[in-house]
Amino acid sequence: MSTYIFRFFIFWYICGVFLVTFDWLPPWLEWANSVFLIAAGVVAGLYFIHMYGKRTGILYSLFIIAASIYVEHLGVAYNFLFGTYDYTQDFGVKIADTPITIGFAWLLIIGCSHEMARVISSELPPFIRFLTFLLTGALCAVTIDLILDPVSYKVKEYWIWQEPGFYYDIPFSNFAGWFITAAFFHLVFLIWNPDNQANDGTWPKRMALVFGLMVFLFICMAFTGGLYAAITLVALLTAGWYALYFWRKKHVQAIS
Repeated sequence: MSTYIFRFFIFWYICGVFLVTFDWLPPWLEWANSVFLIAAGVVAGLYFIHMYGKRTGILYSLFIIAASIYVEHLGVAYNFLFGTYDYTQDFGVKIADTPITIGFAWLLIIGCSHEMARVISSELPPFIRFLTFLLTGALCAVTIDLILDPVSYKVKEYWIWQEPGFYYDIPFSNFAGWFITAAFFHLVFLIWNPDNQANDGTWPKRMALVFGLMVFLFICMAFTGGLYAAITLVALLTAGWYALYFWRKKHVQAIS
């Protein structure tokens, strides 16, 4: 079943690359955005289940969804953490004026950044591993946001910022908020410290792939919107993360 869900996500992703990038999505198909975000979040949840067992994977995934929805609610209602912004698009069913799909989006972000941080920090001394995992996870999440937010604001207008900022008119507080929120979720995982139960490399490979797929999707949309500086910056950062990821993976395999 997990493989079929992943294949569905890939199929929906490929459709989305063309429909969303070139604005071919008809009004009656707007619900497809919500389905995509939910499917992406479920893929990340399946990754956690396959890596750490059903109980831990489900509980951690539900925690990320619930906590992120609450944090986003505080952001919309009280300008907490991220800055002053409002959603302009309908992302489906809401809880406390916050779309549930945003929780699934955060689950996807944490799943992707978790896999990158897991490998990059592996086989390091305990305290250094702790810090490396935390910082890498948070910075990988911010890397995605460096292309996600400019596209969502400047190209698609999914939400509107009410205050100016240095990066495509997005306030610095947004990126600081992303860093803090992602670091919090990764810190919870480190404190939880569940045993790795994966017996093959299928889901780690899939999650590492999804990290690049999500960046590529937003780079495509950024290209149509002329956000060339964001494309260059995020492409370089993503290439750097992948280089570090595969270098550490090869190193760990060599000593094991």
